Amino acid sequence: MDDEYDVIVLGTGLKECILSGVLSVNGQKPKVLHMDRNDYYGGDSTSLNLNQLWKRFRGDDKPPESLGSSKDYNIDMIPKFMMANGGLVRVLIHTNVTKYLNFKAVDGSYVYNKGKIHKVPATDVEALKSPLMGLFEKRRARKFFIYVQDYDENDLKSHEKMDLNKVTAREVISKYGLDDNTVDFIGHALALYTDDAYLDNPAMDFIKKMKIYAESLARFQGGSPYIYPLYGLGELPQAFARLSAVYGGTYMLNKPECKVEFDENGKAFGVTSEGETAKCKKVVCDPSYLPDKVKKVGKVARAICIMSHPIPNTSDSHSVQLILPQKQLGRKSDMYVFCCSYSHNVAPKGKYIAFVTTEAEADNPETELKPGIELLGQVDEIFFDAYDRYEPANKQDQDNCFISTSYDATTHFETTVHDVLAMYSRITGKDLDLSVDLSAASAVAEE
Repeated sequence: MDDEYDVIVLGTGLKECILSGVLSVNGQKPKVLHMDRNDYYGGDSTSLNLNQLWKRFRGDDKPPESLGSSKDYNIDMIPKFMMANGGLVRVLIHTNVTKYLNFKAVDGSYVYNKGKIHKVPATDVEALKSPLMGLFEKRRARKFFIYVQDYDENDLKSHEKMDLNKVTAREVISKYGLDDNTVDFIGHALALYTDDAYLDNPAMDFIKKMKIYAESLARFQGGSPYIYPLYGLGELPQAFARLSAVYGGTYMLNKPECKVEFDENGKAFGVTSEGETAKCKKVVCDPSYLPDKVKKVGKVARAICIMSHPIPNTSDSHSVQLILPQKQLGRKSDMYVFCCSYSHNVAPKGKYIAFVTTEAEADNPETELKPGIELLGQVDEIFFDAYDRYEPANKQDQDNCFISTSYDATTHFETTVHDVLAMYSRITGKDLDLSVDLSAASAVAEE
């Protein structure tokens, strides 16, 4: 191991790999060493073939031959779709990682409402067609969607005499007279909030999130605003590793222990593995590398399902996100359904992979995830799992340790990217400029 680095990154999860890549290409071009105690990329967000999935959840059992070849499966343990105009795609273009990946549009974006699955309406035209609303509510929703589409921060005429940095989302919504049912799917399936706290915050963030959804939907003229890499997210950490290597970063897998070393003032100054210490100014890692500097903040319950058909009532979509808002289930947190298939090369022909995830509110994933699982229809195989969520509890300016938060239950990347960008700002003292030419990613969305 080389002696001195600017940053040592521990763990090759998605967040750590994105940060490593972004740090490598930006500004001062710091010297980065990236280490992982595992002999594979991805950490908690790794991608498994069928045999690996079986080994993890069923021990020595072998998967049935009816499921097809193990190597045809690429099952992401933390599956998340990317918003076509969202933060992660901007990071991919900014770092030129798009050249290492091929994307395909996701077929459908749905929401659960009053016991049924509905396509999420995102434009004034779709609002008029949506069975989610009655006739008069459709008209009100159409006016609201037109306001959102026309809103331009720099054009006062489009503001309708509202300063979105001052008025709350609740006040904007009440101006258009939208009912609670409409607000529920707009807030959770369009703006992708995980709870209702946004209603009492300034409306600017809410309107921007709605605009990103609508703009993403328009990007590829598909049935959803999402895209997903062919062969799944397992390609992402490796793509960022390649990027980092191009800029002089060093990657080391299968490095046992990876012990962070602290001086007498409690500041991290290096990492020791196999008797060698690499020195550094800053350490970036996931919670598992510094367990005494994080706090448990929750738990994610999930079911991983293998099926031989698309999810019913989703227009035979081969890839789909379905959100079950908390109010529809009488819960405190939303439930998410992710489905992908052979069309994205994550399973053999005719097979579908579905995940049902939520923030755990009880200790029984089987019971808790039932509302989402019931929407899947016949399931060939199902695996239940739960993992704890951690957040950093340290003072970064005092110990030079920058720790990511655990992955949440969402099946899209918006919260993950938010954490990465916030960490980048704390590490470098600067915001990452993501004003990029989004057309750079359009070609890769085709097959």
